[in-house]
Amino acid sequence: MISKFREFQIFAKPVGSKCNLNCSYCYYLGKSSLYAGNNKFLMDDQTLEKYIIQHIEASADQFISFSWHGGEPLLAGIGFYKKVIKIQSLHNPDGKVILNGIQTNGTLINDAWGKFFEENKFIVGISLDGPPEFHNFHRKSNDGSGTWEKVVNGFRILMDHGIIPEILCVVNSQNVKHPELVYNFIRESGAMYISFLPLVIQETAAESCVSEDSVPALEFGYFLSKIFDKWVGEDIGTIKIQIFEEAARTAFRQDHTLCIFKENCGGVPVIEHNGDFYSCDHFVNKEHLLGNIKDHSIAYFLDSERQGIFGKAKSITLPDYCIECGVKSMCNGECPKNRFIHSPDGQPGLNYLCQGYKYFFNHCVPFIEAIKLEYEKSNKI
Repeated sequence: MISKFREFQIFAKPVGSKCNLNCSYCYYLGKSSLYAGNNKFLMDDQTLEKYIIQHIEASADQFISFSWHGGEPLLAGIGFYKKVIKIQSLHNPDGKVILNGIQTNGTLINDAWGKFFEENKFIVGISLDGPPEFHNFHRKSNDGSGTWEKVVNGFRILMDHGIIPEILCVVNSQNVKHPELVYNFIRESGAMYISFLPLVIQETAAESCVSEDSVPALEFGYFLSKIFDKWVGEDIGTIKIQIFEEAARTAFRQDHTLCIFKENCGGVPVIEHNGDFYSCDHFVNKEHLLGNIKDHSIAYFLDSERQGIFGKAKSITLPDYCIECGVKSMCNGECPKNRFIHSPDGQPGLNYLCQGYKYFFNHCVPFIEAIKLEYEKSNKI
């Protein structure tokens, strides 16, 4: 029985951190150390059914969304996801619509996967960092070879099956210098949904010590602004770019859908292959392990005091510099994992990417204000 509305998106890890690639910037490969001695990283049938039942029971919305992540979730095999569909159908309440999304590196996609995703209406995301010279720099196979050709082949197979994948492009110190080249390549591939994800790897506790592969903050702002101008001039209405859509939501007085820009977080927890439940995909560690779904329900963890404290800490610890910022409503301090530098007045908790976000959001303010004015006129607000 659902007693309250909950807005959440669980990242389910059916194979844990297991992956067929060895991407240099991956933050999840090392999570296998949490399960030392475990050679079988695959969610068993009992845990899978318990998870699906609890997920459905915790959902109050008409649409119930499942998000399969990794590692590389395709390593679970088509048979695993056939069981997913069967169990979901068995436990789906009348009138509810179940949606499945999966985030993959794309290298394992063949015609069988394409047919399965098409038949079961999966929403598919593929990681692609642009042309081969940028993609292959970081996204490598275990033998060190590049993966671009396999990824693009997987993308084309999906397109042949009528699936237009979302492209997730990690913006790093290499491709950030070539915004138009990266954007043109992705849009010319036929992509209609794009997310640009900034790479930030803090190497030590020193606030300025990020890896050389991390995207420079201000350059990320330039990167987004260049693409924004091209998108407004040529592609608005035909291509959806997640961060641009999020910025525009403020014009319509809508809440953010992306967790990093919400005022508080805690709505994107993780369930590992063995049923362990963590506060967030970027905080999969012993400190943020809430428990196991074999002992308590998903609803219990989502409503728990610990998860509430974790989520509210985002706004509570926001520096005055952010609170007084003119584009705060677009950013809200972004992801807590990146808030490790000090504000100009010396307060801790400023986001490493602040310079870049501030530049970009201020750059798009005139456009946002223009559509806000039109919206208010048409709605007589």
